[in-house]
Amino acid sequence: MDQVYDPTLVLELAGNAARDNKKNRIVPRHIQLAVRNDEELSKLLGHVTIANGGVLPNIHQNLLPKKAGSGKGDIGSASQEF
Repeated sequence: MDQVYDPTLVLELAGNAARDNKKNRIVPRHIQLAVRNDEELSKLLGHVTIANGGVLPNIHQNLLPKKAGSGKGDIGSASQEF
């Protein structure tokens, strides 16, 4: 890993992350999102802790609710008559 990175690249990516979150100021969270979403930067800074950076949002697939089918007998698929 002899490649040198220009700090403007990190700032550009962090600025894009800030803009995506509708913010005008780059905070450590935006730097964290920029670095972790870029494959090469993530590899380069894999063991670096960014203070107040948080973590990447990730929910394991097994924890997400199951998608309901469209077959008969599904809860909420039939109309109620009084």
